[in-house]
Amino acid sequence: MTKGKQILIVDDDQEIRELLQEYMARAGFDVITAADGRAMYGQLEQHQPDLIILDVMMPGDDGFSLCQQIRRSSQVPIIMLTAASDEADRVIGLELGADDYIAKPFSPRELMARIKALLRRAEFRQPIKENGRRIRFADWSLDTLSQQLVNDDGSQMDLTGSDFILLSLFLQHPGQVLDRDTISDATRGRETLPMERGIDVQISRLRQKLGDNGKSPRIIKTIRGSGYMLIAEVSHED
Repeated sequence: MTKGKQILIVDDDQEIRELLQEYMARAGFDVITAADGRAMYGQLEQHQPDLIILDVMMPGDDGFSLCQQIRRSSQVPIIMLTAASDEADRVIGLELGADDYIAKPFSPRELMARIKALLRRAEFRQPIKENGRRIRFADWSLDTLSQQLVNDDGSQMDLTGSDFILLSLFLQHPGQVLDRDTISDATRGRETLPMERGIDVQISRLRQKLGDNGKSPRIIKTIRGSGYMLIAEVSHED
């Protein structure tokens, strides 16, 4: 998980940068740092980090502005560092495209757990784009860059967040049974809890968007006692 993965830490607090750099380097990550937005852009010109840790409160461009700028050209996972008592910061960060947040002061172990969870999720996003920008299945075409679904009848639908990750997961593994733990790990960064039905609800929501009937499925089939399987034929287009 950590081998070969690079993390960019953007924080104006030198002590925090050095603490996190040392902790993550011991865990096997390649770590680069930046003290402000200008330094961050300099790092991004030279590197393509696998994840960015971005502080909200910084001189010059704040973390919100930087997150918004990054999202215009990249889907790299972003964790925002926010003030412990400011819930509004967390909501704004997520709305601007951050994948997760953690409040200061924080435990490095908790941050590490969140990093690993996001990197696991990211692994399910990336390979789908290497085989072509558009993926056809049933009567749909998925644009993996814009995360937009286009139906053969011309209707369009934008996918965001976990719905896109979930569909991408199925499209990467057509004809394979995916159990609930695999699906939860990809979409939530953790395994399912006992008696948890959230995955079933998420599958049902995706089926509804695709116009798929669970009782007589054309796209996603329930495999009783095992999980779910994409049964539609899949093809890739540039």
